[in-house]
Amino acid sequence: MHDLQLFRGQLEETATRLASRGFRLDLEAFRGIDRRRRDAVTEVEKLKAERNERSKDIGARKKAGEDTAELQAQVRGIGERIAELESGAEGLDREFQDLLKGIPNLPHESVPLGAGAEDNVEVRREGTPRPMDFEAKAHWDLGTELGILDFERAAKVTGARFAVYFGLGARLERALINFMLDTHTAEHGYTETLPPFLVNSESLFGTGQLPKFAEDLFKCENFDLWLAPTAEVPVTNLLRDETVDTDRLPIKLCAYTPCFRSEAGSHGRDVRGIIRQHQFQKVELVKFAHPEQSYAELESLTHDAEDILRKLGLPFRTVALCTGDMGFSSAKTYDIEVWLPGQNSFKEISSCSNFEAFQARRAGIRYRGAKKSEYMHTLNGSGLAVGRTWVAVVENYQQKDGSVIVPGALRPYLNAEVITRQGVLS
Repeated sequence: MHDLQLFRGQLEETATRLASRGFRLDLEAFRGIDRRRRDAVTEVEKLKAERNERSKDIGARKKAGEDTAELQAQVRGIGERIAELESGAEGLDREFQDLLKGIPNLPHESVPLGAGAEDNVEVRREGTPRPMDFEAKAHWDLGTELGILDFERAAKVTGARFAVYFGLGARLERALINFMLDTHTAEHGYTETLPPFLVNSESLFGTGQLPKFAEDLFKCENFDLWLAPTAEVPVTNLLRDETVDTDRLPIKLCAYTPCFRSEAGSHGRDVRGIIRQHQFQKVELVKFAHPEQSYAELESLTHDAEDILRKLGLPFRTVALCTGDMGFSSAKTYDIEVWLPGQNSFKEISSCSNFEAFQARRAGIRYRGAKKSEYMHTLNGSGLAVGRTWVAVVENYQQKDGSVIVPGALRPYLNAEVITRQGVLS
């Protein structure tokens, strides 16, 4: 949500900034609403002044013993007209707010200009893909051949874009979750959080998924409950409608949750494997920060997410998303992309964003400032998407004989050094 006064005072500049991310602001609609509201407020002020003058006149006439019934009726009429105009102004304010709900966040001045992914800017690259003297396989082949990944049985149980893990495949997923949580809590200073996996509509509005992106979500029939698309939603909303002391900032939380997305609009993209599933696991990093520190906190959060890939020895690159490729609520976003040799490409594994006060204003999340409460800044990023990290480990550490070496950082969790064929159900 945006600051209403910003739109009233800097409408042209705001429209230009929104245009840089491909959003056309209907200036005439805003001007029309604002003009009608200002006219109503101006008339209310005039009528109140007139009512005051007539009320004084009534008082004077009463003292003189004159009949004031007609004047009193006129004052009542003025009061009714004032109430009508004030109600209309409130309605126009709500109309203004409804328009604001559908407008994306303003990009930060440091965000590169561009129309789409081709205009994103690489800011760093770490690690070198391991040389392979054989043709690298994609995880959907490796996992199936090792007996640790099954798509057909998942489709039988549920449907397309679901997967079943077996044996060391399932344990690898669990090991990654524990490794990520342990690293972020013990080394990066986050507090582990286990939130509900179901969220209400108000929570989804607070983080910006509703009302615009309802089709991307799974709704529980007969309940105001939705399957959480990411831990960002329940964790950010833990502070909804709260005001915290400034000295508590930044607040750093991390959480594991399963995530559920309909993937509306993604038809034809990543249809094979587990890159784009309806259900997946993720460890999320969430920060609540003072506005003056939020961009330093974004850099720190991004490095925390990257650190998981460093410890796993996985090559990656980090790119700054351009204005035309950012998410609806974001003011600035870094995407971390991991190298996948089986697909000969980099694939997003984390998206780290600063939303500034956009979510906080929608959710009523404040801190106590020097003179009054202010909206804090919210940030989040995957630390990491567990399924995609699973893919990266399997593809990058595959061997010529079809086995997969377990990275050293995961061996204490997995209690294994190599993944070989499991043969659980076949």
